[in-house]
Amino acid sequence: MQLKIMPKKKRLSAGRAPLMLFLCQMISALEVPLDLVQPPTITQQSPKDYIIDPRENIVIQCEAKGKPSPSFSWTRNGTHFDIDKDPLVTMKPGSGTLTINIMSEGKAETYEGVYQCTARNERGAAISNNIVIRPSRSPLWTKEKLEPIILRNGQSLVLPCRPPIGLPPPIIFWMDNSFQRLPQSERVSQGLNGDLYFSNVLPEDTREDYICYARFNHTQTIQQKQPISVKVISAKSHRPRPPTFLTPDGNTSRKEELRGNVLSLECIAEGLPTPIIYWIKEDGTLPINRTFYRNFKKTLQIVQVTEADSGNYQCIAKNALGAIHHTISVTVKAAPYWIIAPQNLVLSPEEDGTLICRANGNPKPRISWLSNGVPIEIAPDDPSRKIDGDTIIFSKVQERSSAVYQCNASNEYGYLLANAFVNVLAEPPRILTSANTLYQVIANRPALLDCAFFGSPLPTIEWFKGAKGSALREDIYVLHENGTLEIPVAQKDSTGTYTCVARNKLGMAKNDVHLEIKDPTRIIKQPEYAVVQRGSTVSFECKVKHDHTLIPTVMWLKDHGELPNDGRFTVDKDRLVVADVNDDDGGTYTCVANTTLDNVSASAVLSVVAPTPTPAPIYDVPNPPFDLELTDQLDRSVQLSWTPGDDNNSPITKFIIEYEDAMHEPGLWHHQTEVPGTQTTAQLKLSPYVNYSFRVMAENNLGRSLPSEASEQYLTKAAEPDKNPTAVEGLGSEPDNLVITWKPLNGFESNGPGLQYKVSWRQKDGDDEWTSVVVANVSKYIVSGTPTFVPYLIKVQALNDAGFAPEPAAVMGHSGEDLPMVAPGNVRVNVVNSTLAEVHWDPVPLKSIRGHLQGYRIYYWKAQSSLTRNRRHIEKKILTFQGSKTHGMLPGLEPFSHYTLNVRVVNGKGEGPASPDKVFNTPEGVPSAPSSLKIVNPTLDSLTLEWEPPSHPNGILTEYTLKYQPINSTHELGPLVDLKIPANKTRWILKNLNFSTRYKFYFYAQTAAGSGIQITEEAITTVDEAMASRQVDIATQGWFIGLMCAVALLILILLIVCFIRRNKGGKYPVKEKEDAHADPEIQPMKEDDGTFGEYSDAEDHKPLKKGSRTPSDRTVKKEDSDDSLVDYGEGVNGQFNEDGSFIGQYSGKKEKEPAEGNESSEAPSPVNAMNSFV
Repeated sequence: MQLKIMPKKKRLSAGRAPLMLFLCQMISALEVPLDLVQPPTITQQSPKDYIIDPRENIVIQCEAKGKPSPSFSWTRNGTHFDIDKDPLVTMKPGSGTLTINIMSEGKAETYEGVYQCTARNERGAAISNNIVIRPSRSPLWTKEKLEPIILRNGQSLVLPCRPPIGLPPPIIFWMDNSFQRLPQSERVSQGLNGDLYFSNVLPEDTREDYICYARFNHTQTIQQKQPISVKVISAKSHRPRPPTFLTPDGNTSRKEELRGNVLSLECIAEGLPTPIIYWIKEDGTLPINRTFYRNFKKTLQIVQVTEADSGNYQCIAKNALGAIHHTISVTVKAAPYWIIAPQNLVLSPEEDGTLICRANGNPKPRISWLSNGVPIEIAPDDPSRKIDGDTIIFSKVQERSSAVYQCNASNEYGYLLANAFVNVLAEPPRILTSANTLYQVIANRPALLDCAFFGSPLPTIEWFKGAKGSALREDIYVLHENGTLEIPVAQKDSTGTYTCVARNKLGMAKNDVHLEIKDPTRIIKQPEYAVVQRGSTVSFECKVKHDHTLIPTVMWLKDHGELPNDGRFTVDKDRLVVADVNDDDGGTYTCVANTTLDNVSASAVLSVVAPTPTPAPIYDVPNPPFDLELTDQLDRSVQLSWTPGDDNNSPITKFIIEYEDAMHEPGLWHHQTEVPGTQTTAQLKLSPYVNYSFRVMAENNLGRSLPSEASEQYLTKAAEPDKNPTAVEGLGSEPDNLVITWKPLNGFESNGPGLQYKVSWRQKDGDDEWTSVVVANVSKYIVSGTPTFVPYLIKVQALNDAGFAPEPAAVMGHSGEDLPMVAPGNVRVNVVNSTLAEVHWDPVPLKSIRGHLQGYRIYYWKAQSSLTRNRRHIEKKILTFQGSKTHGMLPGLEPFSHYTLNVRVVNGKGEGPASPDKVFNTPEGVPSAPSSLKIVNPTLDSLTLEWEPPSHPNGILTEYTLKYQPINSTHELGPLVDLKIPANKTRWILKNLNFSTRYKFYFYAQTAAGSGIQITEEAITTVDEAMASRQVDIATQGWFIGLMCAVALLILILLIVCFIRRNKGGKYPVKEKEDAHADPEIQPMKEDDGTFGEYSDAEDHKPLKKGSRTPSDRTVKKEDSDDSLVDYGEGVNGQFNEDGSFIGQYSGKKEKEPAEGNESSEAPSPVNAMNSFV
């Protein structure tokens, strides 16, 4: 008997509902194998509303499959988009994905628009959604002057944010100057529009840095509004008041939202005390699982909103003085959504079929059809096609009926577009499930055997069991439309081979799968409830029985989590042991057994109680175990048992077993194994031909005991070696030999007396027989007279008096290498730039390498400078390129230089001959910075610049460029002067400069390749420094103040005398003296000339840059002293020396003192201790 699939037959039970849902998903769309002719199918596309980052290239995705492979085209804003005419647009090969390279040039705004992709082959054309491309925008806040807000305690306040309109809209938050979020509460909160609402203000709300921030996530930028200053004035008394709404306005408002979105309703009220907000729905209840309250219940949110959520929502604001309410009328509209989306249709010639496109929305969407991207009203006529609203009916289709149909459902809120092809094929059945697939299922559970298939017409599926096709009773098996055979309750007798047969009128296909039924995993010994005292040890047992073909893993959990990472917890095969239990160890312990097919678990509770009071125990390491005994003595194993010593009040956690090999290493003890502290026996694995003795040590939390007494000796029988030497290699030390080396076995591994090695070798590529030799217990054998660098197969086998070790695997080695014979040819050099060259060469023949190719080595050296033509030899540089590379880059070259190179091949022996020398020149580069720049000999209106040429000119210097600009007292830079200086100059005098002015200089050299690195310097033109300095230095001295007072008194007396003499008609001596010694050059300093220009650095007391000149102690300001030095004494003779320092004296003397450098030689006199330029 056979079981057939009936097209509409389904068997469902309540227990299998999830399983059937999975199967329905599997058959929801028919997949045509990609090796069959089929129309295009869009597999990937960019989102409908595609907001791009204007700083990155635009990538518009369009991927499709089909056979033949589809070609792609695009429209932009409804017209053909010719990507070949736009050099910035490229299409990915074999795809329709566009990349618009706006990072190199172009603007994102240029490519705004609506794009649509079409994928076309001979069977039809599929189209993408309309993809709207818009660049993200993060505009700056408009500048505004915000006046401080002053209000009384208890008043309400709204701080507006009004962020700039961005794309997408920004996320708003309020922070202070320290980027700390402002605290919000029922009294102070941020609205949905970003404004900050105060139901009433308190004095602590006073601050000057209320700042609204807008974060534009798409461009990862944050914009900031100007800070708002708020000052709250404390009032003696403030009246309580009932609530009123700050937002929304009025008693009612309307809100419209789209189906599936989040509905957000907001009410913010002011009042004193702070109102509380409540929400109700007038004509119904709020959906329990979809309703959330935000912003201290001022915002009501309903997620995944539906048309049923339409209605009137009321928010109520209430405080002790009253209540107020606002009604929001909510209308939920809906963009189109699918009821039934059209599915691909595969028909055979003369078959009938339908395409159904059913959608809903609010308002009801309009359904329109397209064929191959063209409205069906103007598409080529197809007599097999009939349109009936949202359904296309096909009758007796032919191959020419193949096409891709598009269904468009649209209303004012959006649209849906689906492609579904009609593919007319005549194909015999094929089964897509892999042949001889093995299914393993636990007994008494459902088994699902796959039979994915394809054919046109649609094949019928039949299942058989066994080679003879035994009957499948329909009450035991369930057949699904996708070909899957379900056995609801698999039993042991369900094991076997099942055959799936697919038939249609064009042929038949079948496939065998195999089913194995496994025993379920069971816990036959479960952990049990335990009550233990603190400090004791507890164990839980968990014995598992499982199918012998499955490997279980057992895991322990505590309180459904992992066990603590503590050495007190030890897990054995069937047991969990917890030592030194404490209160934290109490809880539920679960044993979980897993296999690849199932898992089971069992739990037990551990309760920890206080221990019975006992005398204070003495804690120590355990006493040594004793009474060691060897039993079950076999050739390769023995059982060791012992009696534990006293644990000294700390439970033994483990035993350590060591062994001594009295034959090979007497007196040396080796680690054998460890066992848990609950065991007193151990099964030990042994090696042949070893004279064993054993000892045992116990360990607890305090440490390890002394070793026990050694057990009796046990000599195991000799046997052939179990293993062969490791690390076998064959390498030649000379061109005509082969050195075979290996790591010999140790005495413990020899397994018997008379250890030797059988060394065998033969050429890998020849027909020679193996050559063998038996050598003593050594680690090397040399084969002489071998050809140069020939591959050999090598084996090294251990043997002793008892026999040979297992046959070893052959390893490959090589006889000795010799130096390569041939140099690389056809060496070419491509100079990339002034510091980089690319070298290419032809590889040498492999036979000429005569060894392992290590790579190629380039020797290169700078033989001659193109600038100086200096033939001094430079040390050669070497670059090695690994493997078989035939090109390489030479970095770090010096510009404008003459290089020579050659190439050699390298093997394990060394280098081969060099290729003929190849010469090349590097082009000019930009020069380095000038080696130095000094500014000397400052005068009132000139500065002299001296410099040294660049240490690395990297070419022929064509000129120097000097740029300079003045710096005023507020650090502002003046106009920049650009000056070209011939390349042969190293000194230049700048004239016609302003006196007492700081200048900043930028200086660099140039070659034909461009400008080099600039060097900067600053300097100041000079003033009559001595006079200005004296004004400051003298005026601050006590003796000078006294002197000035005396002079003032003297002048007053002289004025009185002059007045008397003038009244008598006579002359006074002072006047005569002035008339007799009038000197036109000695005049009081003008206000313009008698004060220094002021320049202050950005930081106080910051030292001046190298080469600058300024007073060494402080800047002399005009307001410090308006007196001129010529107002005092009998005369001043002064001048400026060459470097601009003042020479002169303030006294009645007429002779002048010589000035050296910038310091006065008359140090004790404060008059001569003048500031100097440094």
